[in-house]
Amino acid sequence: MADSDEGARLWKVNRTMRQMAKDRGFRISDDEINMDLQTFRSLYVRNGVVNRNDLGFLTHMRNNPTDQLFVLYTDERSVGVKTMKKLLDILEGKDIQRGIIVFPGTITPSARKVIAGMGNNFRLEEFSESDLIVNIVHHTLVPQHDVLTAEQKKLLLEKYRLKETQLPRIQLADPVARYFGLRRGNVVKITRPSETSGRYCSYRICF
Repeated sequence: MADSDEGARLWKVNRTMRQMAKDRGFRISDDEINMDLQTFRSLYVRNGVVNRNDLGFLTHMRNNPTDQLFVLYTDERSVGVKTMKKLLDILEGKDIQRGIIVFPGTITPSARKVIAGMGNNFRLEEFSESDLIVNIVHHTLVPQHDVLTAEQKKLLLEKYRLKETQLPRIQLADPVARYFGLRRGNVVKITRPSETSGRYCSYRICF
């Protein structure tokens, strides 16, 4: 089949993207994540080509239906300003503040400037398909990460009498930080196995 490589690759990309949305607290069903390759091909492959436009989806936070996320896939090899404006038009038209664009190649510096420039109005993110072939946080060598709520962060700092600047850091560009969509000031709890206590917890703040 003509799509044997691309179809299997995008099946993995689609699975990771939906796992990512679910891990961030958005409503994604297990059926969407656990879809097998044959079903994926039947839904998204036409004449041996994967229709990336059909892979896009809209979802919302499980505890807040008004907090929505729209994911746009594009087949553009070098994502430019035009494609970013297309995503912004969709978000504005649907009154959505969060958007992710997934692309097969690269993104231009000008397109990244659009993302940075719209930061006050929208939460825009970009991922290449190669970033999503493997779900890094579900790998056995990556410890469990949990993003703290604002209240949990406050209680943590009060409990240990810490200032934010005293917490170890995780960079904004770290792959795990990108996976969870962390913003500056967010704190993650990292749980690792321990031979003495069963598990060991540490915390990092995004900067």
